[in-house]
Amino acid sequence: MKEKIIGIGIFLFLFSSCFPHLPLPSQKNPPQPISSSLFTPSELEELFSKESLSCPSESTQSIVLSSGPSMARGLELPIIDEASDDFRLDPFLGDPRGRKKDFDIPIVINSKVEQFIHYFQTTGRNRFSNWLARSEKYIPFMTNVLKENGLPEDLVYMALIESGFNPYAYSRSKASGPWQFIYLTGKKYGLKVNWWVDERRDPEKSTIAAAKYLKDLYDLFECWYLAAAGYNAGERKIATAMKRYRTEDFWELTKYRYLKKETKDYVPQMIAAALIAKDPEKYGFTDIEYEEPLRYEKVNVPPATDLNLIAKACEISLEELKELNPELLRWCTPPDDPAYEIKIPLGKKELFLKNFPLLLPNEKRGFQVHIVKKGETLQGIARRYRVDTTPILELNRLGKGSRLVSGMNILIPLPKEPDRPLYLAKGRQSESVMEKKELIYTVKKGDTLWSIANELGVNIGALSQENRGPSKTKLMPGDRLKIRLDNGTSEIPKEDLGRREILYVVKKGDTLWDIAQRYQLSVSEIKKWNGLDGSDRIYPDEKLKLRIKESSPSIPH
Repeated sequence: MKEKIIGIGIFLFLFSSCFPHLPLPSQKNPPQPISSSLFTPSELEELFSKESLSCPSESTQSIVLSSGPSMARGLELPIIDEASDDFRLDPFLGDPRGRKKDFDIPIVINSKVEQFIHYFQTTGRNRFSNWLARSEKYIPFMTNVLKENGLPEDLVYMALIESGFNPYAYSRSKASGPWQFIYLTGKKYGLKVNWWVDERRDPEKSTIAAAKYLKDLYDLFECWYLAAAGYNAGERKIATAMKRYRTEDFWELTKYRYLKKETKDYVPQMIAAALIAKDPEKYGFTDIEYEEPLRYEKVNVPPATDLNLIAKACEISLEELKELNPELLRWCTPPDDPAYEIKIPLGKKELFLKNFPLLLPNEKRGFQVHIVKKGETLQGIARRYRVDTTPILELNRLGKGSRLVSGMNILIPLPKEPDRPLYLAKGRQSESVMEKKELIYTVKKGDTLWSIANELGVNIGALSQENRGPSKTKLMPGDRLKIRLDNGTSEIPKEDLGRREILYVVKKGDTLWDIAQRYQLSVSEIKKWNGLDGSDRIYPDEKLKLRIKESSPSIPH
């Protein structure tokens, strides 16, 4: 017996020597705070380069549960053999009743954790029930992303307390999406946020970004509790607290005032949420109606593709398409992405590839993006681009009284064939009389003046004036419109014989006089060809029609 006691004593001595600890401060006599000025890289390296950075827990007052890697470096518990795990599911299939109930992060159950378990069971029960119901929609593919990045799958429950798995969640601090990224952190980890998209709301892309961020935090702190706290408060805040109070224990840090209550509560909330979510029946959540997991595939579409068009090609509702793509902020895909990758329901790809090319020629619109500047009006923008206000309103889904805001992106409609010459092709020197014919067009559901004019290749202003004048603005199915078509040629004035038409893109600093001199034209001719009545003002990127002599220089590149 004596030998056994001696042996146990030697074992405990050797085991404890493997984990040197920083001196822990006494609560009665806390240490003098260390300066909280920004750390230099060398200071950070010195702080986090210890051979054994541990993440101790209140072992005398808590129960520690873990079947995964420990938070402490150098101390690893056996890892579960994935091949023998009967509950491992396909990434797109989830079932909380089949998910394994063990953990791959350490679980401490103390009074604070129990407090949040009780809160979720009582006061916060309805909200937490909604979170659980929504969780199965996202957990299967989120845990798959975490696993692919070498992270514990149970970190997915951070999204449960961050947003309740709500892609549209938006906080007072302007954090957005299921993982609640603020703009700068999202940008750092590759999430695009602009007028057209907010990828913080994309469950897949934001989970990939969150995995990268959590990996960086764990590399810094080597403790999942500190990493989670850093995700909430920022890594510098946690590093400063550790240096100030000379401790690596999250629970010890919560005893001081430096961290906000939100950060102190973050880890126990995460633990409580994970305990309930992995075994809801045990905690009294027996009536949860879980939503079906998201199942989708991806296709590429051209810039500014109307979401209605994509939904029509997939034969689904617009709402179903939007549910799969919450990152899209407008009615179309981004105009600056030549092949935007959009999610469609699983099994719809073949149907989309069959239908989309058939719909595209009739319904896809040409456009130019204009960024609204301070003081600009819709009428002023329309004059600049030589278009009517009606198609701009229609293309951008704006009402007549809509207010333009500085920085707003709007699409300017372009003709289907913007370079189509108004006069006979090069080399045709004979005159011809324009032949016009008139047809009656019956308006169909979804038709707009812009779509009809664009499809038939007629001037929208002339179409509007011919049929209803400027006062009537809304087409109704069954309306009959007069359409005047020509044979594609126009009578060429004698002074334009031997000329060809080009489009000139105005550059910064250009004037009508400069352009006229360059192409041996007169200012009055350029104004006449482009409808510049009474004004000599032109704008960068504006396109001007020029009828130049065959011997004149071409457009400079």
